[in-house]
Amino acid sequence: QVQLVESGGGLVQAGGSLRLSCTASGRTFSSYAMAWFRQAPGKEREFVAAINRSGTSTDYTDSLKGRFTISRDNAKNTGYLQMNSLKPEDTAVYYCAAVRATFGVLPVQYNYWGQGTQVTVSS
Repeated sequence: QVQLVESGGGLVQAGGSLRLSCTASGRTFSSYAMAWFRQAPGKEREFVAAINRSGTSTDYTDSLKGRFTISRDNAKNTGYLQMNSLKPEDTAVYYCAAVRATFGVLPVQYNYWGQGTQVTVSS
């Protein structure tokens, strides 16, 4: 199996940027598709972005296209989420997830999760 640890969250003003990292240990990271989800207080966990094992295919939730970019560096066993032009409504706990299969947009499609990192965007 694979263990995931997120980092890079924090407090940022609206319009700012953050880059989240998801570092994997254990089995070969390149064998896993990965994704980012987020969960705001009182809301369900929602899909943000996903990337295939080789990094050649990505998917985003429509509302975040153009502001968020998912990427990965398999040599470093790390995935990334670059977040630009942040808005207060982006405030949430961000989770990375992995699956040894084709990526999907539903949380139940992933069987490995990190502990989450808090992102807070002030207005």
